[in-house]
Amino acid sequence: MKIGIGSDHAGFEYKEKIKQLLHDLGHDVHDFGTRSATPHVDYPLFIRPVAEAVANGTMDRGIVLGGSGNGEAMVANRVRGVRCALCWNVETATLGRRHNDANCLSIGQRMIPPGLALEIVKAWLDTPFAGGRHLRRIKEIDSDQSPAVGK
Repeated sequence: MKIGIGSDHAGFEYKEKIKQLLHDLGHDVHDFGTRSATPHVDYPLFIRPVAEAVANGTMDRGIVLGGSGNGEAMVANRVRGVRCALCWNVETATLGRRHNDANCLSIGQRMIPPGLALEIVKAWLDTPFAGGRHLRRIKEIDSDQSPAVGK
């Protein structure tokens, strides 16, 4: 599987650990940066290219990291066709794949220990999309016809 990965400075350490895991599992990994833990980089510059590569099919999936993972998930989810799940345990990763066909994973390095981050990645990689009633919902997410909330 071709997997894009990107982080800001606050996710750099886990990005490097996850990259090694992905290589060890035999995946083709493209690192979109950042290249160090030097502070004060703007995470959209590294996250959006990962999401765009997933959306255009260059990458099969994407993994984005930051301090909390929130901003990274928000940036990724602004790209049409990306369904980025912010995960903090194995269950959220499993459900994100099984029910939401998450093609992008966001993890907050400051929120969880490194071993758990690797377990989350493995669960997210290994869990298939369930399809069925969940497919209808994915189509609704991606539809231009989705009703606007509050209108």
